[in-house]
Amino acid sequence: MFLGTAQYPSPEVLKKTIKESGAQIITASLRRQNPSNKSGEKFWSFLKACNVHLLPNTAGCRTAKEAIALAFMAREIFKTNWIKLEVIGDDYNLQPDPFELVEAARILCQDGFSVFAYTTEDLVVSKKLYEVGCVAIMPWASPIGSGQGILNLTGLKTLRARLPHALLIVDAGLGKPSEAARVMEIGFDGVLVNTAVANAVDPIRMACAFSQAAQAGRMAYEAGLIKTRDVAIPSTPTLGTPFWHEKPA
Repeated sequence: MFLGTAQYPSPEVLKKTIKESGAQIITASLRRQNPSNKSGEKFWSFLKACNVHLLPNTAGCRTAKEAIALAFMAREIFKTNWIKLEVIGDDYNLQPDPFELVEAARILCQDGFSVFAYTTEDLVVSKKLYEVGCVAIMPWASPIGSGQGILNLTGLKTLRARLPHALLIVDAGLGKPSEAARVMEIGFDGVLVNTAVANAVDPIRMACAFSQAAQAGRMAYEAGLIKTRDVAIPSTPTLGTPFWHEKPA
């Protein structure tokens, strides 16, 4: 499970949430708290002290040029080639701009970045991102922060089937732990959650719930789910069962 770091009621709650969730990777937006001008310096120091891997995020960028510049800044500051690439194309639903996104991903991958690309469940865009070298494709379940859950399960299943070797992580829109379990059951490799945890009454317990749900879903996928049937199948064998006939009155 990946964990976002925005909207928590306090740094202390965030710290406990990270620890109790078991998440080893956390994301943080560089644009909102830019370390190049000392903005949020205490926050960056706090994240580094959490002893987890930081995945810098280009959230808020609207062009490939902006995202690329921010990615280079992140690599210099945090000494990591990892970058969560977001290039937003619509202010209403925060849907990624597929053209700018693929272009930014292509350039960053060529320059040695390990790109985690945020996108929709669109198969063609995801294939392009995979082809240019992204290490992870991160389709949304629904718009960022909406909590609407899985709006297109068929689309997500198609991604898993058509990109069997890609690292697929559902990013954005998951509102309940059961939804995290559901996408893991169909073969996804991970989930990223933020709003559903940070805005819960008890973020720490909610993070634990998501973590356990994701683990349960993955375990179920690896164990092999039974196929659905159109008819009822008795769980008790009928072979050898005696049949009793009533005597005529």
